Amino acid sequence: MTDFNQTQAFDLDKLGQLRDYFASYHSLPSYSYMQQLLNVRSKDTISKLIARLKLMGFLDVAPDKKLSPGRRFFERPLSNSTVQAGAFSATHHEGGDYITIDEHLVKKPSITELIPVRGDSMKDLGIMDGDTVVVEKRPTANIGDIVVAIIDDKFTIKTLGKENNQFVLIPANKEFETIRPKEQFYIYGVVAGQFRSY
Repeated sequence: MTDFNQTQAFDLDKLGQLRDYFASYHSLPSYSYMQQLLNVRSKDTISKLIARLKLMGFLDVAPDKKLSPGRRFFERPLSNSTVQAGAFSATHHEGGDYITIDEHLVKKPSITELIPVRGDSMKDLGIMDGDTVVVEKRPTANIGDIVVAIIDDKFTIKTLGKENNQFVLIPANKEFETIRPKEQFYIYGVVAGQFRSY
């Protein structure tokens, strides 16, 4: 392995530890604590590591001179392979791009809200109890959009439909009935994505 590859592997390993620390504490460690955290004895090695990570866009410096996440800090590897939900497929480890989860799920940050899902009225569309939906807040939607609507000051998530020239809210679970609002209801937003953790 060349010196460049060794340095790159070292940097990515230490970056991973810094990301784990940030996930736990929502901040980056001080220079002095970083030595202990990353198991690096030399202050010079830490300084050079930080300089390289800043140069690559993973770290930045806030106005108060403290380290902060850079524009690439939240990037995650995007595999160049897909995973089969049926037959097995060959694995490939090299290559692939990097994306941020935000970049993948959030197209319009200024109008985006994350809303937890409770209940299973949309389970046949893969929206399960405990999932979080990514909602673009806007008062209009197209027929067929999955929407978050407000009825009697309560949220509900359904597919927007139309019957007899009237809007209806259609569940994706046969145990639930289509909602035909008698009073006016409001579209809070359109579902643009979702995620869950296990």
